[in-house]
Amino acid sequence: MGTWKSRGLRGSTLEDMINHSNAVYREKKLALIQKIPTPITPITIDKESRHITLAYFDQKSTIDYMGAVQGIPVCFDAKECASRTFPLQNVHAHQICFMREFEEQGGIAFILLHFTGENEIYYLPFKDLYGFWQRMEAGGRKSFTYEEIDKRFLVQMHRDVLVHYLEALQKDLEQR
Repeated sequence: MGTWKSRGLRGSTLEDMINHSNAVYREKKLALIQKIPTPITPITIDKESRHITLAYFDQKSTIDYMGAVQGIPVCFDAKECASRTFPLQNVHAHQICFMREFEEQGGIAFILLHFTGENEIYYLPFKDLYGFWQRMEAGGRKSFTYEEIDKRFLVQMHRDVLVHYLEALQKDLEQR
């Protein structure tokens, strides 16, 4: 297993690394995961370049990724956090609702959270996220800390897979 201290990853965004990992998973027939585009309505289009220069979001986007891993439906969101505290305002109520309903239908929902200061990525099972969310709803803190994350869900690099989250997904499945 590699570490995140690699110079080769500097400048890559979490989303780029996940997209690369998903391409490798697809190629190896381990998983089929797609990035879900945020729906937009164009307002202004540059006639010469045919690029959208002004648009608005049609609706609230649910999650970043959706697909199947060996027949198991999965959905997840990718989040980055520069400090050791993750504000729950970065997750929206409609996302929590969608992820909860997805799990009720037999799917697995989670967040891949990159603590950029620590240079670590964690798989955050939905049940853990939902616990933090419920604590906030009950009047508790509106964030959770790096210390509160289950360190067993540290996501490693593995050969050509930059964000090898399938190992953490397996741990999650074993705990259910």
